[in-house]
Amino acid sequence: MSFGQLVKDLRIAQCKTLRQFCQEHGLDPSNWSKIERDVNHPPRDEETLAKWARCLGLPSSSDAWNDFMDQAQISRGNIPREVMSDEKLLAKLPVFLRTVRGAELTVEQLDDFIAKVRDAHTPDKA
Repeated sequence: MSFGQLVKDLRIAQCKTLRQFCQEHGLDPSNWSKIERDVNHPPRDEETLAKWARCLGLPSSSDAWNDFMDQAQISRGNIPREVMSDEKLLAKLPVFLRTVRGAELTVEQLDDFIAKVRDAHTPDKA
Protein backbone atom coordinates (compact mmCIF):
# COMPACT_ATOMS: atom_id res chain seq x y z
CA MET A 1 0.00 0.00 0.00
CA SER A 2 1.31 3.45 -0.87
CA PHE A 3 1.58 6.30 1.61
CA GLY A 4 -1.20 8.14 -0.23
CA GLN A 5 -3.54 5.17 -0.01
CA LEU A 6 -2.73 4.75 3.69
CA VAL A 7 -3.54 8.41 4.36
CA LYS A 8 -6.75 8.19 2.34
CA ASP A 9 -7.88 5.00 4.12
CA LEU A 10 -7.23 6.57 7.53
CA ARG A 11 -9.21 9.70 6.58
CA ILE A 12 -12.11 7.65 5.22
CA ALA A 13 -12.10 5.55 8.41
CA GLN A 14 -12.99 8.80 10.21
CA CYS A 15 -16.01 9.15 7.88
CA LYS A 16 -14.70 12.50 6.63
CA THR A 17 -14.69 13.84 3.11
CA LEU A 18 -11.41 15.29 1.97
CA ARG A 19 -12.74 18.83 2.34
CA GLN A 20 -14.23 18.19 5.79
CA PHE A 21 -11.00 16.66 7.02
CA CYS A 22 -8.86 19.50 5.68
CA GLN A 23 -11.18 22.19 7.03
CA GLU A 24 -11.17 20.62 10.52
CA HIS A 25 -7.38 20.42 10.60
CA GLY A 26 -6.40 23.58 8.73
CA LEU A 27 -4.96 21.73 5.74
CA ASP A 28 -5.11 22.68 2.06
CA PRO A 29 -7.51 20.31 0.22
CA SER A 30 -5.63 20.59 -3.08
CA ASN A 31 -2.31 19.60 -1.52
CA TRP A 32 -3.93 16.88 0.60
CA SER A 33 -5.55 15.43 -2.52
CA LYS A 34 -2.13 15.29 -4.19
CA ILE A 35 -0.75 13.41 -1.17
CA GLU A 36 -3.63 10.90 -1.27
CA ARG A 37 -3.10 10.35 -5.00
CA ASP A 38 0.68 9.98 -4.56
CA VAL A 39 1.28 12.98 -6.81
CA ASN A 40 3.26 14.67 -4.01
CA HIS A 41 5.63 12.91 -1.63
CA PRO A 42 5.02 13.22 2.11
CA PRO A 43 6.97 15.98 3.84
CA ARG A 44 10.41 15.28 5.29
CA ASP A 45 9.61 17.35 8.36
CA GLU A 46 8.93 15.05 11.33
CA GLU A 47 6.75 17.66 13.08
CA THR A 48 4.45 17.91 10.07
CA LEU A 49 4.22 14.13 9.80
CA ALA A 50 3.48 13.90 13.53
CA LYS A 51 0.71 16.50 13.13
CA TRP A 52 -0.77 14.51 10.26
CA ALA A 53 -0.60 11.28 12.27
CA ARG A 54 -2.48 12.96 15.13
CA CYS A 55 -5.07 14.37 12.70
CA LEU A 56 -5.57 10.86 11.36
CA GLY A 57 -6.17 9.55 14.87
CA LEU A 58 -2.99 7.53 15.30
CA PRO A 59 -1.88 7.10 18.92
CA SER A 60 1.66 8.36 19.48
CA SER A 61 4.30 5.60 19.50
CA SER A 62 1.74 2.94 18.50
CA ASP A 63 2.44 0.38 15.78
CA ALA A 64 0.09 2.33 13.50
CA TRP A 65 2.04 5.56 14.21
CA ASN A 66 5.35 3.83 13.47
CA ASP A 67 3.96 2.23 10.30
CA PHE A 68 2.75 5.67 9.16
CA MET A 69 6.20 7.22 9.75
CA ASP A 70 7.97 4.28 8.07
CA GLN A 71 5.65 4.42 5.07
CA ALA A 72 6.36 8.16 4.69
CA GLN A 73 10.10 7.48 4.58
CA ILE A 74 9.74 4.54 2.23
CA SER A 75 7.56 6.52 -0.18
CA ARG A 76 10.35 9.12 -0.38
CA GLY A 77 12.76 6.33 -1.28
CA ASN A 78 14.43 6.20 2.14
CA ILE A 79 15.07 3.26 4.42
CA PRO A 80 13.56 4.01 7.85
CA ARG A 81 16.10 5.38 10.34
CA GLU A 82 15.49 2.57 12.83
CA VAL A 83 16.63 0.06 10.21
CA MET A 84 19.67 2.13 9.21
CA SER A 85 20.78 2.53 12.82
CA ASP A 86 20.41 -1.17 13.70
CA GLU A 87 23.65 -2.88 12.63
CA LYS A 88 22.26 -6.40 13.12
CA LEU A 89 19.17 -5.69 11.05
CA LEU A 90 21.14 -3.76 8.43
CA ALA A 91 23.41 -6.77 7.96
CA LYS A 92 20.33 -8.86 7.09
CA LEU A 93 18.98 -6.33 4.60
CA PRO A 94 20.74 -7.86 1.54
CA VAL A 95 18.92 -11.18 2.09
CA PHE A 96 15.62 -9.32 2.31
CA LEU A 97 16.36 -7.31 -0.84
CA ARG A 98 17.33 -10.44 -2.77
CA THR A 99 14.02 -11.98 -1.75
CA VAL A 100 12.07 -8.92 -2.83
CA ARG A 101 13.84 -8.93 -6.19
CA GLY A 102 12.59 -12.44 -6.79
CA ALA A 103 15.53 -14.60 -5.76
CA GLU A 104 14.14 -17.89 -4.56
CA LEU A 105 14.85 -18.87 -0.98
CA THR A 106 14.38 -22.33 0.42
CA VAL A 107 12.03 -22.78 3.35
CA GLU A 108 15.07 -23.26 5.58
CA GLN A 109 16.69 -20.02 4.34
CA LEU A 110 13.45 -18.11 4.87
CA ASP A 111 13.03 -19.53 8.38
CA ASP A 112 16.65 -18.60 9.13
CA PHE A 113 16.07 -15.08 7.85
CA ILE A 114 12.95 -14.65 9.99
CA ALA A 115 14.81 -15.94 13.05
CA LYS A 116 17.68 -13.50 12.43
CA VAL A 117 15.30 -10.55 12.08
CA ARG A 118 13.57 -11.53 15.32
CA ASP A 119 16.93 -11.91 17.07
CA ALA A 120 17.97 -8.47 15.85
CA HIS A 121 14.95 -6.96 17.59
CA THR A 122 15.04 -9.05 20.76
CA PRO A 123 16.88 -7.41 23.64
CA ASP A 124 19.93 -9.35 24.77
CA LYS A 125 19.18 -11.56 27.72
CA ALA A 126 21.51 -10.98 30.65
